[in-house]
Amino acid sequence: MMPEHTIALERVNTPPAQTWNYLRANDISLMVPSRSRKGDVYFALPRLFGGVECGMGPQVTTWIESQSTDAQYVEVPAGQIRTEPIVASMDTGVMVRAGATATIVVCQDTKDAISQESAPLTSASLVRIIAERNAHVRVFEFVTATDVNQHVESVGIVAGKDAHIEVRQFFLGTQTSAAGLVCALDGNRSRLDLTCRYLARDTDTLDINHVVRQRGRLTRSEVHESGVLDGKAKKSLRATIDLIHGSSGSEGTELETVLMLSDDVTNKTMPVILCDEDDVAGNHGASIGTVAPEQIQYLRDRGLTHEEAEQLYVRALFDEALICAPNSAARDAVLRRATEVLGATVANDLIEGLGLSSLEEG
Repeated sequence: MMPEHTIALERVNTPPAQTWNYLRANDISLMVPSRSRKGDVYFALPRLFGGVECGMGPQVTTWIESQSTDAQYVEVPAGQIRTEPIVASMDTGVMVRAGATATIVVCQDTKDAISQESAPLTSASLVRIIAERNAHVRVFEFVTATDVNQHVESVGIVAGKDAHIEVRQFFLGTQTSAAGLVCALDGNRSRLDLTCRYLARDTDTLDINHVVRQRGRLTRSEVHESGVLDGKAKKSLRATIDLIHGSSGSEGTELETVLMLSDDVTNKTMPVILCDEDDVAGNHGASIGTVAPEQIQYLRDRGLTHEEAEQLYVRALFDEALICAPNSAARDAVLRRATEVLGATVANDLIEGLGLSSLEEG
């Protein structure tokens, strides 16, 4: 019998084509808390957002909507360049009108984590974005907190004609993280550039699902993932580029690089190209391995221990995350996690590298 105040999210974060059944890697199941919303008045997003496909699927969308205390709707007017980042809440919808520019920050917010005695402490985020023609949208995602048991993050993006979407993801913490993203390149000449960086260590579980639906003609997608696995961490990454009928002249590329620092990690990399159009190009690949012995020896000859040499690769992840963080809250979250992983001395070095004596200066 399921414990009271909990919900089972069964087989979520699934790819469009489930071709990896023998690996049992097509999905993840989670036990999540369920708090009562009886008597609450909830502001829902405009109906248009209900048609946005999200990475973790409708089951997760329904659960987050049921647990969020309110929905946040932000509209960027046509032609406006919004310099202040939009900070996403638990349930957020952003409409970026024609020719507008916007930056969206999704930073794991532990103060709103859902708590029930019979279920893991869980943080969650649901973000839906509609970018009209010629819009330029930058999305930054940061998952860094270890004071919750699990994090669930689902993102859906629709891009119109000539829209450009840039996504930078940093999954650097939390015992169990499940994150899915779908970007629909519906408009002709729309483009997605997605970069994902991750760190999983100890007994962490990281489950990522990336889907690009290329419907428009002459669309482009560049999806690049890389990360470090250590300890007994388990990571699954499903990456699908779907070149749909009618997307003639489109190109899609997906590439992952995995660095394993332990013999006990479990890595599952599952790239898929789906194609229903002749005049298209789809590419994918993966590079999985350890630090080359000659590289380790080179660094040891210069005074580093084996562990310190390997940690340089981890440090590089945090360095990039700090450089990309568009606001002080994101930088603060990355710094806290860097302090936990690398120590206070190294974390302070990273801040000094940005030319800041403290985060508050950012």
